[in-house]
Amino acid sequence: MIAKTLGEIAAMIPGAECPARFAKAKVRGVGTDSRKLTEGSLFVPLIGEHFDGHAFAGEALQKGAAAVLWQRGRGQPPDGPHVLVGDTLSALQQLAASYRRELSVRVVGITGSSGKTTTKDMVAAVLAAEWRVRKTQGNLNNHIGLPLTLLELDEETEIAVLEMGMSGFGEIALLSSIARPDAAVITNIGEAHLAQLGSREGIARAKFEIASGLKEGGLLVIPGDEPLLAALIEETKAGGRFDIITFGQSGDSHYGLESVKVGAEGTEFSVRKANGTVTEPFFVPLLGRHNAMNAVAAYALASRLGLGDSQFGEAIRRITPAGMRAETVRAASGLTILNDAYNANPTSMKAAIRLLGELGGFRRKIAVLGDMLELGHDAERLHREIGRMIRPDVVERVYTYGTLAAYIAEECASRFPPGRVQSFADKEALAARLIAETGPGDVMLVKASRGMKMEDVVEALRSGTTQNNGK
Repeated sequence: MIAKTLGEIAAMIPGAECPARFAKAKVRGVGTDSRKLTEGSLFVPLIGEHFDGHAFAGEALQKGAAAVLWQRGRGQPPDGPHVLVGDTLSALQQLAASYRRELSVRVVGITGSSGKTTTKDMVAAVLAAEWRVRKTQGNLNNHIGLPLTLLELDEETEIAVLEMGMSGFGEIALLSSIARPDAAVITNIGEAHLAQLGSREGIARAKFEIASGLKEGGLLVIPGDEPLLAALIEETKAGGRFDIITFGQSGDSHYGLESVKVGAEGTEFSVRKANGTVTEPFFVPLLGRHNAMNAVAAYALASRLGLGDSQFGEAIRRITPAGMRAETVRAASGLTILNDAYNANPTSMKAAIRLLGELGGFRRKIAVLGDMLELGHDAERLHREIGRMIRPDVVERVYTYGTLAAYIAEECASRFPPGRVQSFADKEALAARLIAETGPGDVMLVKASRGMKMEDVVEALRSGTTQNNGK
């Protein structure tokens, strides 16, 4: 992690001032939460809509912080080592950008409408077969988390795999300008954040911002089946600034997905290369064609970086799924649950439903679906699309939770036999019904946007009780 004197820290932030008496004070590490600071770190007090971290600066020093950043105009700085800056958030980002330029680390940036975290984990695991790798932890993929991740890197790190999330235009461009990736991956273009970006074209443009900070001569890995990205490459003349490789199902992609077989423990697949050869089968312990496609993106990047097929195969089979992302859970009743409740948008929802259909060996397949949020004026249409794609000959029962997911139920009810589609506005009532109506031999998909907290339903099924499950 970053280890500097306070004078050196100030020199890395444009316009920053460090009182001479504190210039030789040493800091190691950076934090923004006064409750989680490590000894000797630099505390960065951020300002939010309902809080001001400056109020905790004195407490941070008492708990062992070596120094604090202090935003001008926020009153008297604490009586201890500090650096004056114009804006603490901007200073954090500038410090991270400066530190990144000092390191010899290669950076891989990953974004997309869905599959970002899974692909990040795959890429990091695969590249770790050859290099010393660090990756984004948890959901630290925004304008605060990414700088903090960069500042955690040390000189021994050879590759940093950084997830980049966003909800509006300009956000990924900012992250890319800080991280200066040597390579970037766009997993897909879906409908997430339609409320903010207006259309899939807008989403594609926002995701493509990752290329704005990509180093000259770098590598951009994109889905070859997405014409919106091809149009942006043509528009921006990006092909002349860095190498572009594609992955997908199309025969025109440099790396294509072949021979997918989904089993109870994971997915087997092969990769078709541009020269027409097909690899031996790989196995990833994640379920679904969409996860195999994420693995092909990781393969494309790893291959261009010089990793061999045997190294890739050994690494990809050891992937551990992140929590609530197609995580297999056994309920008290013997029911098998696919807990995919971490988040949802139309692209990931469709992929999860297709996965449910691909699974074999179960008595009944059940879909439990909640609202997909942040879809703006297209929300009803997109939920109805989900309802229309669910086939009564594949899925035995459909349960929904939330006002938007009710549109899914409405579309299904017009095609399913009576009683096989139910809609709920109360989460506890939903959980109680599921406990009563499911059992051994059934497999259930649970998926919704993060704000719906559908893990409550999963936990109720796991324990066999709805007590304190909430609404």
